[in-house]
Amino acid sequence: MTRSADPAPNMALLLADARRWFEDALFASMRAAGEQPVTSAQGLVFASLDPEGTTVSDIARRIGVTRQTAHQAVHGLVALGLLEQVPDPASARTRLIRITPEGERVHARAQATLARIEQVLAERIGAGPAAALRNALSLPRGEPPLVEAP
Repeated sequence: MTRSADPAPNMALLLADARRWFEDALFASMRAAGEQPVTSAQGLVFASLDPEGTTVSDIARRIGVTRQTAHQAVHGLVALGLLEQVPDPASARTRLIRITPEGERVHARAQATLARIEQVLAERIGAGPAAALRNALSLPRGEPPLVEAP
């Protein structure tokens, strides 16, 4: 049975493509600036950290990967000197993952680079559409719906 081609990609694919565009631009820009390359998973780890530190289990849950995958991403960032593991004051068995001063520097540079990439997007698609896109993506969506599959 042949699958009919959709006339246009669904929104989930469009959002995934847009995310990939931002990641590609960020990673290439950071490499060009002399920063050590990180993976997409490692980039997501940074976005999921609390200021006081976060457990690997919480990181995995927040970014939607297995604990083992999160652990690998964290250890790669620890090896780069961007993260550190420290004892959790609330639990002797748990360790927290925190950003190092070098990690803070790189993270700040990445955030500034992302702001510049957003400016480029606004120049390409127009300031109004870029602002509308940011606004739409910032609106509360509620819990993911459970719908009846057609």
